[in-house]
Amino acid sequence: MTIKRTDFLAAGSAAAVSLLAAPAGAAGTGAAIIALYKAPADPAAFDKYYFTTHVPIAKTLPGLQSFTVGKPLTAPSGPPPPYYMVARLEFQSVDALNSALGSPQGKATVGDLKNFASAGVDVLTFGNVVV
Repeated sequence: MTIKRTDFLAAGSAAAVSLLAAPAGAAGTGAAIIALYKAPADPAAFDKYYFTTHVPIAKTLPGLQSFTVGKPLTAPSGPPPPYYMVARLEFQSVDALNSALGSPQGKATVGDLKNFASAGVDVLTFGNVVV
């Protein structure tokens, strides 16, 4: 399994994320985690585990403001999307996001990925900036 973390509009390590300077007149509006799940071998088993086990664990993250899940749509004449499912978790700030990831609930959420995301998941973290 591949778990990849990439920080967008942020600099730092997995343990500490700090915002880059925003453009003049821009305002910070929180922080987010986006999990991009690659296509599983057994989509039905993935969905069952994800929604009955992983989502309830992730919803315990301290400071979690919203949790949205969706499946990318395939264009009528295009190739299949590169990801099977996308989850977006919103937090009030980069500090709140970092605190959540460092908490026991954060460690449990990240640790659970190995139980169902065997095809791989790319995890992006970033500070939101309104431009």
